[in-house]
Amino acid sequence: QAMRLMVGQPDYEVYVAHAKAVHPDRPVMSYEDFFRERQQARYGSRTGRCC
Repeated sequence: QAMRLMVGQPDYEVYVAHAKAVHPDRPVMSYEDFFRERQQARYGSRTGRCC
């Protein structure tokens, strides 16, 4: 878990526990959607990409 946080990838299980506890009325994202959303949040807003 520490390594994932160091590279900006939070734990899916932590997300699921939080979503169920705090937002029980909302659907929980699949792992694939969660991963894609986290990648987009971390890298999606960059401009002037080199590749």
